[in-house]
Formats: sequence, structure tokens, C-alpha cells
Amino acid sequence: MSSLIEQAAKRLEQLRNAGIDVPAGGGDAAVLVGHPGDAVPAPAEPAVPAPSSRRVDIDMGLLEANGIVTPTAPRSRIADEYRVIKRPLISNAMSRGAAALQHGNLIMVTSALAGEGKSFTALNLAMSIAAELDHTVMLVDADVARPSVLRMLGLPDSAGLLDLLEGKADMADVLLRTNVDKLTVLPSGTPHPRATELLASEAMRLLLDDISKRYPDRIVIFDSPPLNLTTEARVLAAQMGQIILVVQADRTLQADVQHALSTVEACPVKMMLLNRVRPDRHGSYGYGYGYGYGYGHESHAA
Repeated sequence: MSSLIEQAAKRLEQLRNAGIDVPAGGGDAAVLVGHPGDAVPAPAEPAVPAPSSRRVDIDMGLLEANGIVTPTAPRSRIADEYRVIKRPLISNAMSRGAAALQHGNLIMVTSALAGEGKSFTALNLAMSIAAELDHTVMLVDADVARPSVLRMLGLPDSAGLLDLLEGKADMADVLLRTNVDKLTVLPSGTPHPRATELLASEAMRLLLDDISKRYPDRIVIFDSPPLNLTTEARVLAAQMGQIILVVQADRTLQADVQHALSTVEACPVKMMLLNRVRPDRHGSYGYGYGYGYGYGHESHAA
């Protein structure tokens, strides 16, 4: 018996010398006995926390001053308009069964020309969807030549989409969690001379497929370049399930709209959204959806 106790005590000393915390107690010695040649178990590795996206605070006052829908703003005409606009988009995005759209939850917001209010539309749409109880939304600044989403949100430049496609960053490094609970933002990232090729790459296809399928409640809004001015938008459109073409009332020519639509014929769902519609003398809109104004422009509403 004394030999057994001596072996246990020696084994206990070996474990403690190896840095393993073994509680003291008369009954513990017996479970430590083993063959003299037994290897001393290594200390357990500390758990490594999963990487987390960086959190940023959006300036809600700045958004409200520029006509953007916010969670804290009182009910308004523009908020109600976006409730109407988002409903069919969400329905298409969440469709199931044989009629389900490929990448239906990837929605590109674009225009024929610059200055028609596409970024204003993309941000308002994302904020409105973030108010949904059953869905989350990611806003991607895919206008890599002239990014504006971070500026509109009052946030500094940051790495983003192009850095992901180059393999210089992981999603957790560049995705921004915001103080709007269900809204995350993916900036355009570091400017790159071959941005079009990056957007057309296999890496982009795999990325879009991943963000489309990773979370079943997620809707992804892409602020895209104008279709008639760049090739990036046309490349991106090939991967989208839905496209919103923003058209400025009383400005955009019908020929420009037709040309823009011809470049995205392959997309299964295309919607035109008429922006900056002037209300009539009774304060109502005669046609289309009226947003009142785009980002950085004064309202035409009475």
C-alpha cells in the first residue's frame, strides 16, 4: 500500500511540475497512479474567441438632416413610401420552392446616369428593411469608382469589398456593425486599378454566393455605379436576383433608360423607381414613387 501511495505522490509532483493544476485531497492520489512511462498530459489550450466585426456609430442626426429614414425619426411620408417599395422586394427575396429566385436576396440599386439618387435610394431602402422584425440587411458600397455610403453615414474611409476580393482581408476585418441593430455595412474598400476585373472574378462570384446563403434572413443591398457610365455595374448585375433602376423625373431621357435596361436583360427581376417627382397642387404624386429629394438636394415637396 505504501508503494502505491508513493507512486501517486510522485505522479502528483510530476503533474504539478508540468504546470497542471491538480487539486489537493486524500482521495485524489489514487486516480493519478499510472505506469512510470506515461506521458504527462499537456495543459489545455485556452479558447480563442471567434473574430468579430468592428462596431461603428452612425450619426443619426446627419441622416435625418439629409432625408434618410432612421429608427428614431417620427413617422413620415418618405418612410411610408419605402415601406411600400420594400414589400415586393422582400417577398421576392424570401421566396421558396420552384419559383424561388437565384440570389433573390441580392438587390442592386443603380441608375442610367450619375446624380439620379441611387445612393440615397440604397441607403433609405437598407434602413427601412433594417426596421423589419424578421430580416437583417447588409448594405454594400459597390460603387468602387465613386463610393459615397460611408460619407453619407458620417463614417471615415475603411477597407472593404475590394480588399476582400484581393485576399488582403477577411470579412470580419472589413464588415462594419452599426448602432442600427439589424444593419451591417460593407464599404467599397481600397481603390484598385483593376476594380472591374475584381468584380468579375471567381472570388466575387464565390463571395456573393456566400453572403447570399450564409444567413436565411439576410437581404443584401448593393449601391452600384450607373449602368451607362461604367462597366462595373453590368458585371455586378449578372450576379443579382433583383435590380432597381432609379430614374430622375423630368431629367433622364427615355433613350438613356432603355439603354440601361438593355444592359441588364439577364436579371430576372427589374424594377424602375421614379425619383424626385414633383407633387401636384393637392400635394399628391401623379405617377411613380416620389421621394421628394435625393441626397444633398433640397426638397421639391410643398
